[in-house]
Amino acid sequence: MTLAVALIEPRIPPNTGNIARLCAATGTALHLAGPLGFSLDNVQLERAGLGYWDEVDLWVHPGWPAFRTAISRERCLYFSSHGSRSYLDAPYAQNSVLVFGNETRGMPEPIRAKYPDRIFRIPMCRAVRNLNLATAVGIVLYEAIRQLQMKLDDRLDDGPAAKETIS
Repeated sequence: MTLAVALIEPRIPPNTGNIARLCAATGTALHLAGPLGFSLDNVQLERAGLGYWDEVDLWVHPGWPAFRTAISRERCLYFSSHGSRSYLDAPYAQNSVLVFGNETRGMPEPIRAKYPDRIFRIPMCRAVRNLNLATAVGIVLYEAIRQLQMKLDDRLDDGPAAKETIS
């Protein structure tokens, strides 16, 4: 099993598209727990994913209960500006599911109340309430990859860097 990202009721197509592209680039599964604020055939969504949707291991759940039935609670780490501990301290594991709330309401309060010890935040200046969802997912996902010492290059096609030789 590998890392996965889950979005709870995402609302903004370009954010979801950018996150899908990030998941394609890292070989990370993407779970969308509905209801979604857009159609998956939305032009903005396609443009933001830049045609990489066929590379995404995409799972669409009709709602939070369906997601919770499909995914073990022990795998979930939640990320919210309401968390008290840094994302750097999250107990990432090879099969972790990195769960994020949506762009307008964030992480639902019932989840925050039920799992306070599993909620982490990205530190930021007080003047800023929260980060763009796609930015937050990128920060957390790459930190999980770094801490787990996952080698993305082993899963990717040879790129320009692989063709360079030392003389």
